[in-house]
Amino acid sequence: MAAGEAVTLQLGPYAGCVGSHWWGLQAAAPRGSAELGSGALLRAAGGREESRTPRLIALELKGGVGSLGRGAACPEAPAAWRGDVASYVEQPAAGGASPRDRGQRTGDACSDGKGSFGTSRQDASSAPAQLDVSQDVYSGSSMQVWSDYLNVQLHPRSIYVIQQYNHNGESGRLEAFGQGERLLQEHGCVEELEDRLHFYVEECDYLQGFQVLCDLHSGFSGVGAKVTELLYDEYSGKGILTWGLTPVMHNMGDSQKNFYRLMNTALGIVHLSSHSSLFCPMSLNGSLGLKPQPPITFPYINYDASLNYHSSAILAAALDTLTVPYRLCSSRGSMMHLAETLNFSGRKVAAAWASVPFPAVYGHSLPDVLHTYQQDLPWKLLSSCREQNVSCCFAQSVVLRGICKEGHISSCPGKQPTSPLDAFETAEQILQQYLHAVFPGAFSTFHVLEQPCMTRPPYPRFFSPLLTRQGFLLDKPSSYSAAAVESIPVLTSLQSSSVLHTLLYSLYKDLQKLNTRRWASFFSAGVEQADFHEAVEALRTLSQCYETGFGDDKSEDETDSD
Repeated sequence: MAAGEAVTLQLGPYAGCVGSHWWGLQAAAPRGSAELGSGALLRAAGGREESRTPRLIALELKGGVGSLGRGAACPEAPAAWRGDVASYVEQPAAGGASPRDRGQRTGDACSDGKGSFGTSRQDASSAPAQLDVSQDVYSGSSMQVWSDYLNVQLHPRSIYVIQQYNHNGESGRLEAFGQGERLLQEHGCVEELEDRLHFYVEECDYLQGFQVLCDLHSGFSGVGAKVTELLYDEYSGKGILTWGLTPVMHNMGDSQKNFYRLMNTALGIVHLSSHSSLFCPMSLNGSLGLKPQPPITFPYINYDASLNYHSSAILAAALDTLTVPYRLCSSRGSMMHLAETLNFSGRKVAAAWASVPFPAVYGHSLPDVLHTYQQDLPWKLLSSCREQNVSCCFAQSVVLRGICKEGHISSCPGKQPTSPLDAFETAEQILQQYLHAVFPGAFSTFHVLEQPCMTRPPYPRFFSPLLTRQGFLLDKPSSYSAAAVESIPVLTSLQSSSVLHTLLYSLYKDLQKLNTRRWASFFSAGVEQADFHEAVEALRTLSQCYETGFGDDKSEDETDSD
């Protein structure tokens, strides 16, 4: 039995993109799996065992939920449709995109089934694997808001639309940290949020804690700061895992937006980490600082970094795997246990690494695969830092999924050992020895499960033709389309690592260069300059928690500034 349930709070448009894919990955998982529980999903009313309805509170802006509208969603998922599946792509109105694409369709999710793909209610209730939608849809060109690819039902209490701010347009934007803080100080908003929290908490048999997905680059960082403070005060002792999300940034030439983004990010990291059990920034940006860096690339994914539909899907696959330790049916751990493994000595920030997909070669054993990655690790850093090489790791939680627990994907009998890892029989033993060799002295926990990450529609079709249907690597391109990849193996690591010193201190240095008098409009939204400078110093103090003491990660700039 799973250790308990969790309630998820989804704060912001990009958090909604990641959340939509995340719920879709969970819903696409095989029913009745003995490995991963559905602790993040509501039980259905009327005696059903499971409804695949997330325990979710999503705060969104006016015009940002598309066809879901203010009515949120249907109370229960409809029964699975077992007849023929029809599909069509909505034709845009003359001169522009369709009302759905602009996120302006009225009504709620009950009006068109799942609020996605423009299908009828019967069609939309089909299992994700049955949907037959044109490749044009999966290119992401028609995806404007996260509800466009939401393929699960939401509870009527899930969506809370913030009417004071707009999703689109040049005016009425939630763009500063102080705006978000002030919003959550309004009595009506706080009361509404608390009512929804109490509803979901009371529904849980045993509440592990809260998963907070929060946009870090906009005024939603201020919303997240107040939300996590509320959770910290009202649900003492429960885990609060917060994921600070940032889309791939473009048009960095707009100085106001760039500086606002930097200040929102810094204030968000300081405040969210202080009230969370553990905070992890996640993005495919190469850097969160003022100097733009190219987005992260993956060897077997051909994604379009300009599309939130694509980048959020990669982060969702990583997030779905990173959270495995407290979602396993067999695990005795909890959210709080995971956080306490990593947050000792003031290290409240963690870095996320992921291999999406894990480069498991078809016909090769797990030791063969890992042996090729002794120096250059198979995962990529998803926490926006220039440093991508192996660094000092204090503690980590590693998850490998989609791999046979016997430890051999398909090794040939009588094969001569090629590495010391061949001496071990199970995948757990192999992974343990590998981690000890690569990160000597680090405290490592690890989990291996056979259930892969399911990538059926509406997950993007952006995989390399070198992958099989199960996501394993081939020596030459397959004869079928990459759209046929239905699942992938994934490897992730959630680390307390010295790489965070580089990330946090580089942000501190960028903030030191700011002339705050130039950005009076940012502070007029509600942040006092004294509080801002205090947060900047807190960011520096936080960065010092990740120094190794060897002197090799302390820059000359830092020495000069002391």
